[in-house]
Amino acid sequence: MASPFSLQTVLELMHDRADKATQGLARLIAAEGDAKRKLAMLQQYRDEYAERFGQAARNGLGQPEWRNYQEFLNRLDEAVTLQLQAIRIQETRTAAGQAEWQQQRARLKAFDALSERHRTSEARIEHRQEQKAQDELAARPKDDEHEA
Repeated sequence: MASPFSLQTVLELMHDRADKATQGLARLIAAEGDAKRKLAMLQQYRDEYAERFGQAARNGLGQPEWRNYQEFLNRLDEAVTLQLQAIRIQETRTAAGQAEWQQQRARLKAFDALSERHRTSEARIEHRQEQKAQDELAARPKDDEHEA
């Protein structure tokens, strides 16, 4: 009978950690995608509002309306700037998550390799034992030969 892999508990722990790193990376990638979609929406809204402002300016605007449009465009520009910063932060987090995922994957591969070597070694030992048993059986005199 093959002996159990002495690091099986550690191998299972490495599998769990790799799975968690994969799930964490997926969440980070999704959050980054959400942040980029939010930026696109803000930029689109800002462009549409600037177009409305331009149209209103061509039709004639009073000083208060002009100031309101300008203030709101400034707020939209600030929101775009803040969202760009949020994206940079999220990209940094995603990169860190990817590095963690790669590190966990490398560790898991190392323990998988050890486990595979153990299985190969155990199979070789088991094969030798079976071969030895067959050789011993073949070397025994058969009962039929003694009776004759």
